[in-house]
Amino acid sequence: MSETDGEQIQDAFKSAQAVWSVAIDAHRLAPPDGGFSSRLASLSGAARIEAKICREAQAAGFAWPPHKSAGSQPWELQPGSGRRGPAELWRAFDDAVLVLERAAATTELLEVARGFELLGEAAAELAEAVRREDRASGLLPKARSA
Repeated sequence: MSETDGEQIQDAFKSAQAVWSVAIDAHRLAPPDGGFSSRLASLSGAARIEAKICREAQAAGFAWPPHKSAGSQPWELQPGSGRRGPAELWRAFDDAVLVLERAAATTELLEVARGFELLGEAAAELAEAVRREDRASGLLPKARSA
């Protein structure tokens, strides 16, 4: 790997981390409003970006800097916070969070990538389910038909 390749990976990683931070911060002090499904969709996209760059970084010879992230999940995403959406999808989300937290405590970028992928999938499914529920309840406007 050339120095330029390494710098490009590091820059892409910093960019992915910035996107992730914005997505997480959007959940931190968010009101229980119709924007919840959009915040979940943004989180899904950010997780997928993180997964992609983790895979690229691993292929370039980098390792994940291990850290503990337990307890850093925003309130509206935590069990017991009154989160809207199907319980089974929230169980999948919570399981994905645990996979990511365990992986983040190691140096294994592929495991971290898999955790982000699982979280991205779970958040995407939740976003769609919450969006449907919010439309049915009137919290979001009905979808326009073609």
